[in-house]
Amino acid sequence: MIKKVKIFLLTMGILVLLFAFVYLFFANFNFGVVIIGSGAGVLIVYGLFFEKLIKIKWLTCGISAICAFFFIMAAFIGIYGNTDNADFNEDAIIVLGAGIRGEQVTRTLAYRLNKAAEYSEKNPGAAIVVSGGRGAQENITEALAMEKYLISKGVPAEKIIKEERAASTYENFLYSKEILDGLFEYPYKTAVATNSFHVFRAVKLAGKTGLAVTHCGAKIDWYSVPVNYSRECLAVLKMLILGK
Repeated sequence: MIKKVKIFLLTMGILVLLFAFVYLFFANFNFGVVIIGSGAGVLIVYGLFFEKLIKIKWLTCGISAICAFFFIMAAFIGIYGNTDNADFNEDAIIVLGAGIRGEQVTRTLAYRLNKAAEYSEKNPGAAIVVSGGRGAQENITEALAMEKYLISKGVPAEKIIKEERAASTYENFLYSKEILDGLFEYPYKTAVATNSFHVFRAVKLAGKTGLAVTHCGAKIDWYSVPVNYSRECLAVLKMLILGK
């Protein structure tokens, strides 16, 4: 029995590690990959030293409790993010950046933009704020790449407003609010388009900048679920502890 458990843990650890490497061919490197890689390391170490580690009750119980906690948190984040509440009467919708490769939007970001384009069809009078600065692996700002993508999807250029300074979700809302404050009289209504795993934190951070937003959750690819939800759980904890 012990031998079978060791083989299972080692196999799972190696598969998870391979998954992390393969994922990098489809998306930019991020902290979620580090988390997944670390998890693979824990599985491999447990597989190699299973007989000794299983005897350390506090360690086993602690790891089990942490895993259960993060699973429950991920489930909550997912349910929240898949429950849209936009009423299509908002004055503007903010699309949050999610990284680009060179000048091309990633699949994760494309899903956000597709959701914003769908929203625009139902609420054609709303302004679309695309928010995101230029990162280390990016040739142009995320906002510019997002604008080009939306135009290619048939969204009129005059409806799109670029916010090109933000380097975090909090800054997405902070700088977008500065733009919207100059366009609309208070109180105006705002929606946000982001992926379902990101909705909960986005809504909370928007509130910290003074924006009360409704939300539209976009899908993600199945293979990105472990990376995105792992990273997001830690990001939510950081927000709850540090406020941002």
